Amino acid sequence: MKLSELLYDIEVLESTADGDLEISDIAYDSRAVEPGMVFVAVEGYVTDGHKYIGGAVKNGAVAVVCQRKPEEAVPYVLVEDSRLALAKISAAYFGQPAKSLKIVGVTGTNGKTTITHLVKDIIEKVTGEKSGLIGTNENIAGDKVYEAERTTPESYDLHKLLREMADSGCKYAVMEVSSHALITGRVEGLRFEVGVFTNLTQDHLDFHNTMDEYRDAKARLFDVSNTAVINFDDPVGSYMKDYAKCPVVTYSAKNDEADLVARDIKLRQARVDFCAVEVGKIQRIELHIPGLFSVYNALAAIACCEALGMTLPDIAAALKECRGVKGRAEVVPTGTDYTVIIDYAHSPDALKNILRTVRGFAKGRVVVVFGCGGERDKGKRPKMGRIAAELADFVIVSSDNPRSEDPEQIIEEVVEGMKDLKTPFKKITRRPEAVRYALSHAKTDDVIVLAGKGHENYEVIGNQKIHQDEREIIAEFFASKNKQS
Repeated sequence: MKLSELLYDIEVLESTADGDLEISDIAYDSRAVEPGMVFVAVEGYVTDGHKYIGGAVKNGAVAVVCQRKPEEAVPYVLVEDSRLALAKISAAYFGQPAKSLKIVGVTGTNGKTTITHLVKDIIEKVTGEKSGLIGTNENIAGDKVYEAERTTPESYDLHKLLREMADSGCKYAVMEVSSHALITGRVEGLRFEVGVFTNLTQDHLDFHNTMDEYRDAKARLFDVSNTAVINFDDPVGSYMKDYAKCPVVTYSAKNDEADLVARDIKLRQARVDFCAVEVGKIQRIELHIPGLFSVYNALAAIACCEALGMTLPDIAAALKECRGVKGRAEVVPTGTDYTVIIDYAHSPDALKNILRTVRGFAKGRVVVVFGCGGERDKGKRPKMGRIAAELADFVIVSSDNPRSEDPEQIIEEVVEGMKDLKTPFKKITRRPEAVRYALSHAKTDDVIVLAGKGHENYEVIGNQKIHQDEREIIAEFFASKNKQS
């Protein structure tokens, strides 16, 4: 593809590159550059791609798109924002795949992964059409499943996935849209058929600085959506409704003023059921995922799929067949007289949700193992400690991706929020050891919640990503126990 074809939708400030230059591919990481590629130097929040132009040229880059003139002797295209340019160049390179897909975007602190999976399943069950999926757990394009490195991929990787979806026969794409992605332009150029807002609770303040900034980042989704679906029970739900300039559908489990309301809610050990009520419509809904948060997730999925043109009875029939997502209130089979649940809860509200859900059906103690990530919002650490101590009967504070921080110092900051409460707790720095301790001290009818890791099968310690799957730790524990007996 010619360079001029990649740049047709970009305002170029200055260029020394020949528009007829043939470009074999695009790279935003200098290490991925091969001969014939164009390198896009992106200013990141950790490092600056302009520092690596020399490496890109050495690896064979034939041109560079940048915000500052390169010192190296290389044809360049100067733009105001190279990150936004990367999104537009990528869309052009992959033939504008987003235009052949109906795209659903889900943003919010919690619930994104489950809602996207529910919407994907409903679409495929009701319409018979294929839907791709992009999110925290995995990326799915046709019959191929890829490991996800971040909630929303960088724009080049995103358009590459969308191209693969379109080529594999997908008519829809359902994706999680992080606040980071909305701020940094990863979804620049996409138009969402439906944009969904789930909720806003403290998270990522290391990136956004304030809750208002975090809220406004999430709200940007509605600048590029045809229909907005908004949780009206969230404290910022009214703000989001007022912000959105597109048609809005609100949902609620409390407020009859919402467009879609859950009534007669029944919270059971392994499922929820409720009546979905709209003007002139009522439908009994059954979803085999426990917890009040599952009611909200179901409401979001219902409102989204109705906005896509599906009927409430068809959606209800599809939801009844849906099951949980790996690492979200996932019950691990152990064959014991106690229960082990793995959940991705790593924010205060998410931890509160899973512990309240378990509290609602647990016959014995509620035991929680959790920690807080290093190099992330430190303000939530004592808050999560307090939530754990208020809602659990025994707390084990451990590590959860300490990164370059001292894991024992993180644990002390978590424990600070527990000190004026009487709930017994234990500090165990190494996560596998903490899991084994919880299992070896379990009693009949206990529910052990392993919170924070969810679908993740690794631990980030320093700059190393170490394999660590809690399902494997549990399996090894019982295998060792059986050998001893």
